[in-house]
This record gives sequence, structure tokens and C-alpha cells, in this order.
Amino acid sequence: MSQPNKASIKKGKPSYFMSILGVTLVLFVLGLIGWLIINAGKLGQHFKENIEVSVELRENLNPKDSIALVEYIAAKPYVKEYKYITKEMARKIYIGEGNQSWDAIIDYNPLPVSINIKPKTAYVNNDSLQAIKADLKAQTYVADVTYQEALVDSLNKNIRKWSLILLAIALLLAIVVIVLIDNTIRLAMFSNRFLIKTMQMVGATRGFIAKPMNSKAIINGAISGAIAAAAIYLFVIWAESYEPALKAVHDTKSLTLLFLGLIVLGIAITLFSTYRSVLKYLKMKLDDLY
Repeated sequence: MSQPNKASIKKGKPSYFMSILGVTLVLFVLGLIGWLIINAGKLGQHFKENIEVSVELRENLNPKDSIALVEYIAAKPYVKEYKYITKEMARKIYIGEGNQSWDAIIDYNPLPVSINIKPKTAYVNNDSLQAIKADLKAQTYVADVTYQEALVDSLNKNIRKWSLILLAIALLLAIVVIVLIDNTIRLAMFSNRFLIKTMQMVGATRGFIAKPMNSKAIINGAISGAIAAAAIYLFVIWAESYEPALKAVHDTKSLTLLFLGLIVLGIAITLFSTYRSVLKYLKMKLDDLY
């Protein structure tokens, strides 16, 4: 009886390699989608963090009133950071943007003193910004408040659209991944069907039969998840070296959670599929195994 068992074990080993390879590939694809979702969110946040609200002050405002307005703005909950722009600073910014002929055209500085505000990302939508604009325009020392309304509207629409598209792809891919991994494991377990049945026939309990295979499934799932995570990490390094903008939105914490998620998912699906396959072959009659 020992010879058939050894033959069955040897026969099953190559299938484990193929199952690890198959699970690794599908987890890698799922991980890439996860990375894209993380980057899409971070990229949207990065753009939002660079939206500015310009508060133009009235002409000939005395320093005391300017300080009072700055203190009022600084205390607002929607302000992430702000910068006080004097007329001379505004002139230098204007010239730095390519307007070198300033002195040849005008002999005075018409640019206003302003306070440039960068709102917190939670407030970067037209409803919140309109409320901020109304609040600031109501202040006595404020001449005008402007921001790029069309850009903010377009930015939020694109973030919502692409978030929904990527989420739909991720959900669809997750279902495909589960089905593919399940089929891969069941195919690997097919070569062990006679071993499972032989152990049952000599009196082994269900738990005794399933335990070594479940342990193997946990190891294989962890290996698949770890390889997929390592491959994605290498891909991320390459992508960030090729496109520096990706490095600006790099999120180590989210990537770490993604990698851990891939390992846990690999273990969970592999273990579930293995246990299901063992139960299936235990319930089958010997003649049905051929």
C-alpha cells in the first residue's frame, strides 16, 4: 500500500508548482489594479493640495488691518496653509512667469496685495469653495476672492469617474481571481485524489487527511502572495524611476497594506479551495475517481 502512496505524492508535487505560479500571476494582476487605485486617489489628492484661493486686499490698507485679516484667515478650519503676497512679491512672480518687459510698459505696480490660501483637500469642491469665497468677500478689507472654478469642477468629476471605473474593474477582477485560483487549486488537487481516498480507506479521519494539505495550502498561498508582492514592488520602483510624478504620490503605508492583503488573500483562497477539494474527493466513490 505504501508504494501507491509514494507514487501519488510524487505525482502531486509538480501540480503544486503550477498552482503557485498560477496563483502568483492572478494576484500580481490584482495587485497592479490595487496600486493604480492607490495612485489615482493620491494623485487626485496631490492636485487638490495645489488648488489656491486668491484673496485680494483693498488698496492702501494699513498694516494693522492687514494683520487682522491674516489672523482671521489663519484661524479658519479650511486653511491648510497661506502666504501673504506684497505688491513687490506679486511683481517678481509676474516677471518670473515670462513677462520680462514690465519696466518698458508700465512705471507703476498695479498688482494688488493678496493672501494666497491652499485649502484642505476636504474643502476642494465648488460647494465648499463658494462658501469660503462668500465668507471672505464679506470681510471689509477684501476686494475680491478668486479661484479656478472650472479646474476644480473638472478635477472632482475626473476623480469620481476614474475612481468608479477602477473600483468596478477591481471588483470584477477580484471575482475572476477567486474563480481562477479556485480552479487552479482544484486542478492541483486532482492529482492527489487517489492519495486522499487511500488514506480514507485505511481509516484516517477527515481532519488527519486535510491537515497536511491545508498546511501546504497555507504555505503555497503565502509564497504566491509574497512573490506577487515582490514583483509589484519591483514594478513600482521601475515605474517611479521612469515617471518621477509617481514618486511624488508614493504611499509606503498603503503599499504595505496592499502587499499584506495579497498574502492574506493568497492564503485564504488557496486554503478554502484546498479544503473544498479534499471534502469533494472524500465524498466521491472510488470508481468515480477514474
